[in-house]
Amino acid sequence: MRFLIIVFVISMGTLAKAQSIAFKAKPRKGHLYTHWGYNWERYTKSNIRFKGEGYDFTLEKVRARDRPSPFSVNTYFNIKKLSIPQYNFKIGYYLKDNWDLSVAINHMKYVIHQNQVVKISGLIANTQTAYDGTYADDDIQLTEDFLKFEHTDGLNYLNLALRHSKTFKETKNIDFTFTKAFGAGFVVPRTNSILISNERFDEFHLAGYGLNTTLGINMMFFDRVYLQSELEGGFIHMPHIRTTQSTSDRASQHMFYGQVNVVLGVMFDLSKKAKK
Repeated sequence: MRFLIIVFVISMGTLAKAQSIAFKAKPRKGHLYTHWGYNWERYTKSNIRFKGEGYDFTLEKVRARDRPSPFSVNTYFNIKKLSIPQYNFKIGYYLKDNWDLSVAINHMKYVIHQNQVVKISGLIANTQTAYDGTYADDDIQLTEDFLKFEHTDGLNYLNLALRHSKTFKETKNIDFTFTKAFGAGFVVPRTNSILISNERFDEFHLAGYGLNTTLGINMMFFDRVYLQSELEGGFIHMPHIRTTQSTSDRASQHMFYGQVNVVLGVMFDLSKKAKK
């Protein structure tokens, strides 16, 4: 939560400073852009409900983290391994000079802190383990023989976003642009889950939806290649998370996230003016 507050304060400060500048729109209508980059995030605590044949229980205020890949040139710059780290991919088109519509995938990762102690309420029965019983706000340690729960390949957020951008500084070869966007979409995680005595599950599935807002600073070089840094905040609700090989076993959770993105992109002028 502290991280999200910091992200919010920085974002509002950036927005307030940018709004004090006399913006002007760059002629972008008809331009297509695409970018690739990497992300780091933090998550709020989440209540997770597990429901299936013989059990229905809720774990309260579960802590989780992201899992960025350790930096190496071979991992982050090898084209065969670009999808291994936590990445962002986007393609967009300018409908007007300062408005564009984009589709994107945020490949995030979500890993619960193993061995943390949380509150549990509900019922577990017929597992032939020490965890069978009725719980009412009791303490339980999330050991690996009880629960392993990760969206590590990953917490995939597929979203459509509307973005507004205005250039606030120009030099001979570099333009500086402030961007702000709002997006919504679907969450398609590949959840790595082991629940008590059940077999491991690890497959892609449609689990829910998300909402997000993004603030960014874009540096455009020679009106073609750009580097962009972003602060993003969002909400994810997943009422239909697959947890075992049985389609009747489900989990549900929702949480807020804060994210830092660094991306590298390229822009193409597809307007009628460029074709003449």
